[in-house]
Amino acid sequence: MTTIDWDAAAGSFDEEPDHGLLDPAVRDAWAGRLESWLPATRGDVLDLGCGTGSLSLLAAGQGHRVTAVDRSPRMADLARAKLAGTGAEVLVGDAARPPVGERAFDVVVARHVVWLLSDPAAALEHWFGLLKPGGRLVLVEGVWGGTGLSASELTALLSAHTERIHHEDLAPDSRLWGRQVDDERYALVARAMPPHRHTEVVDVHLILRRGPDVLLARRSNTGYADGLLHMPSGHAEDGEDVREAMIREAAEEIGLDLDPDELRVALVMQHRGPGGGARMGWFFVAEYDPERPPRNAEPEKCSELDWFPLAALPDDMVAYCRAGLDGYRAGEHFMIHWHRDGEPIAYVPGGARRAVTLPAAGETTGRVHHIELWVANLAEAERGWGWLLGRLGHVPYQHWAHGRSWRRGDAYVVLEQSPDLVAGGHDRRRPGLNHLAFHIADGAALDALTAEAPAYGWRLLFPDRHPYAGGDGHRAAYLEDPAGYEVELVVDSAAGRASGALSVMGRPVSTEVEGET
Repeated sequence: MTTIDWDAAAGSFDEEPDHGLLDPAVRDAWAGRLESWLPATRGDVLDLGCGTGSLSLLAAGQGHRVTAVDRSPRMADLARAKLAGTGAEVLVGDAARPPVGERAFDVVVARHVVWLLSDPAAALEHWFGLLKPGGRLVLVEGVWGGTGLSASELTALLSAHTERIHHEDLAPDSRLWGRQVDDERYALVARAMPPHRHTEVVDVHLILRRGPDVLLARRSNTGYADGLLHMPSGHAEDGEDVREAMIREAAEEIGLDLDPDELRVALVMQHRGPGGGARMGWFFVAEYDPERPPRNAEPEKCSELDWFPLAALPDDMVAYCRAGLDGYRAGEHFMIHWHRDGEPIAYVPGGARRAVTLPAAGETTGRVHHIELWVANLAEAERGWGWLLGRLGHVPYQHWAHGRSWRRGDAYVVLEQSPDLVAGGHDRRRPGLNHLAFHIADGAALDALTAEAPAYGWRLLFPDRHPYAGGDGHRAAYLEDPAGYEVELVVDSAAGRASGALSVMGRPVSTEVEGET
């Protein structure tokens, strides 16, 4: 900070051409600049470190309401005399903290002031606080013989408050100074707009289910991940909510007119591709309707549209898309998938796992943590149960010498051939476990599982009453493994949900006892 006796300097202050603006050419040059910096309509202008009020007089002459502040009482007296009859107000006070109370201004002007302040950063923060929304800060500064504040230094200070900074080089305009100058002189006009906030593209993805299968499209001629499989997807446009965006993208890409009620939220994933920016992805689920089959509506962007088993997804997929489907299948609802720069966009089997699941808030007390079944033959049980749990969306979780487990959501099912197991087989009709029941999405999925089950050691119980062995309106399959364990696969309908439920793997299961079932 430079210490100057401004009261003593007041008497000769106007002798400098750019201070007193006594030369009509100099005055006109500053008037033109000021007119370009100030609003076109009448506004409230605060002139800080006003000196004898020369700039304040120009602003008042252009129709603005002016408040001028200077710490020197002598300077303030000269400014009042110069501004008499203009309606301008002149106050004595510190420019860094002007005595204007709670008033707000359209423009704050400071010429050759910031370089004199002991804490310019704090002063600028306070000045921005004096501006109305969208207001502007006009700063005229320079470097004279090594003294002063460069434009780069001042811009850095302003950048903490705004990105809207306009720079004008004033040194070449000799009319402003009454002579040629060869040092740095400039003006910065900063708008009272906050720095750019972080924004992310919001994209939407459709998990279209046809029983156990999901629809995937192979990208072509898009410039991103061409040749890889992906879900029908796109990004939300201005004014759209995510559901509207999903409906529009489904119509554009696969010719499917979805009703809002057909969409269910499966997963929200924040993801970032290698070298790209972050995106927020919403994954929606809809069921296939044979009356409205999807079609390739954008053949110029898609070379293939086909169904693939959700339980055995292909490897040649976009990595975050594959992670999203795996997460959905496992019952997850919130995930992060963050690539490092230089990594491939494609899913790499056995590669670095970038997916991170985020647990949802909720009361855990009373929910099932895990269910453990003791089996006499682990290898046989693993073959049948591993297939079934995998097809139901559970993923391998734990693996040890005497046991295996599969997880869905925050609960898991355990098979263990414990050394403590006593002799005797399982009989579901004795006191103890009768059966486990799992939701199935629809009849097509139920039929597919029922057809596949015998190949993995499961037999269909009550075939003469299938699929309504549980009663009219209760569509289900009852399967038994070689060890005598029974599972019930219940079509997820209003009738199926009415039977009472116990949470298993994050999903309800029936607790009804069917007698012989």
